[in-house]
Amino acid sequence: MVKNKIAQESTSISEIVVHGIQEKKGSDIVRLDLRNLHSSVADYFVICHAESSNQVKAIASSVEEEVYKALKQDPWRKEGLQHGEWILLDYIDVVVHIFKTDKRQYYGIEDLWGDAEMQFYKSA
Repeated sequence: MVKNKIAQESTSISEIVVHGIQEKKGSDIVRLDLRNLHSSVADYFVICHAESSNQVKAIASSVEEEVYKALKQDPWRKEGLQHGEWILLDYIDVVVHIFKTDKRQYYGIEDLWGDAEMQFYKSA
C-alpha cells in the first residue's frame, strides 16, 4: 500500500513537471519511466530542451512554481542555475533535466537510459 502511494506521488509530480515545462514552451518533452529498471536512481526523469539559457531558466522556474503550487514541495537539490546550459531539479523520485539544445544532444541522457519506457509530450 505504501509503495503504491509513493508510486502515485512520483507519477503525479512528473505530470506537474511536464505541465510546468509546457507553460514555457520547452521542446521535445520526454518522461522516462525508470521504475522497472534495477539500476535506476529515481522513478522518473523528465527531459526537455530550449534554445536559450534564458528560456532554460524560465522553464526551471515554471517547474518549481507549478510543483510548489500543487504540492507545497521544493526541489531537494538544484544545479546549473548560474549558467542555464543544463539545469537539474531533483525531487528525489522525479529528476528534471532542462537542457540548452546543444547540451541535450551532447549528453544524450535518453540513450543512457534506453531501456526505460518513454512517453513523449507536445509543447503547449
